[in-house]
Amino acid sequence: MRSRARVGDDMHASGSEEEGGGDFSDEGVEELYRSVYDSGEGAGEDGDDDGPPVIDADESAAIHSFFSEDATRPPLGRLVWMRSTAFRIGSEFLNEDNDRAANVSLFRSINVVVHSLELTCMKPKPFVLELDEGIEPSEETSFEEAVQSMWNLDANRLTPGVDYRMNVQEGKKPYYKEDVSDDPLFTFVNRTVYKSRPTFRAFVALLDNYSAEVGEDEVVTRQEKGEIMAFLKAVMQTAPMQYCHKYCHLKDPDNVPEDPEKFIYLLRKIWFNLYSRSRGEAVDSCGFEHVFVGEIKNGSVSGFHNWIMFYLEEQRGNVDYRGYIKPKGRSCHDVTNNDDHVLTLQFHWNGREKFVGTSFVGVSPEFELAIYTAAFFVGEGEENVFMLDAGPDVFELKLKCYKYDRDTKIGTSFVEALSHYENEE
Repeated sequence: MRSRARVGDDMHASGSEEEGGGDFSDEGVEELYRSVYDSGEGAGEDGDDDGPPVIDADESAAIHSFFSEDATRPPLGRLVWMRSTAFRIGSEFLNEDNDRAANVSLFRSINVVVHSLELTCMKPKPFVLELDEGIEPSEETSFEEAVQSMWNLDANRLTPGVDYRMNVQEGKKPYYKEDVSDDPLFTFVNRTVYKSRPTFRAFVALLDNYSAEVGEDEVVTRQEKGEIMAFLKAVMQTAPMQYCHKYCHLKDPDNVPEDPEKFIYLLRKIWFNLYSRSRGEAVDSCGFEHVFVGEIKNGSVSGFHNWIMFYLEEQRGNVDYRGYIKPKGRSCHDVTNNDDHVLTLQFHWNGREKFVGTSFVGVSPEFELAIYTAAFFVGEGEENVFMLDAGPDVFELKLKCYKYDRDTKIGTSFVEALSHYENEE
């Protein structure tokens, strides 16, 4: 299976047509740059006004206005020239006495100009999922086939042994509560992925937005609302979520809109709109919090099915991994390994017990959101049993998805591992 963006580059120009704005001119650009670099706002060490240039708020606004207004917006063919000219004109203002502070400040000013140019005139190209013939979802596509396709499309999935390492240690029976694993589950995770991969970065930003205790009102701030939309927009630029959208719309066009923007707002409703999990005592929960972050209800851990949250809380000392529970296998050779992408485990979170829970490991946030969303809209009932070929291992999984608040929101969604065997191919 292959997916690809409809266009090859990650960014594209959003300037005016080739003839440019009516008042755009090369001379005007050079004059603007010189006025910025020659602002003279800085002060030298002796107190005179020959210090390093500083771009103030008014000048920054003038740059943005020049690049964005219709009359002076750069034509597409001049964007490269605009960028190189920012450096060329800036070099004219290098301090002849090799004043390091002045020159560093000048380079910062050049960077502000170039950043403003790119921010105003360049924007990310929207990703458009394209699939090879025969892979496109249809009304006949089964839930199992859809999940496998979303797995195959998960380009952001981490590689065990490279991007992260686990130490699963000892296994146990589900009813055995003693700690059989002295060490943490994760021995290494490449945390740069949280910064370099937009969906990971946006996902992690959401994890500290909730109070774990059921019965305490959740308060969603303006910043947190922005983080929610940033996450949903990021995941919708990925192949698993675009496949999920296509699949759900084909299966249920009356309830799942074809417009991606409308689908984003539907995702926000089913995953992030708050409801009460305490019989009306408080507006204390939402599907995202329960599934991905976890909650404390009646003294026990509820939800908490995400490996990233588990790792971060383990690093903070809030999670105590107590051993894995091995799914049934076809032979004595089917063992739980450090490279398994599905793991059933026991743990304590802030001293509260999670008796048994199954999580995907190493997968991207968009993959989990995609398969749970598909189960909510078009799953074959509240429990969907299917086989997942996860590379070296094949898992028989039961995906449970229970609706809440008159079936308008996700109450919980997670997988159970029914069996597991090594792929013989």
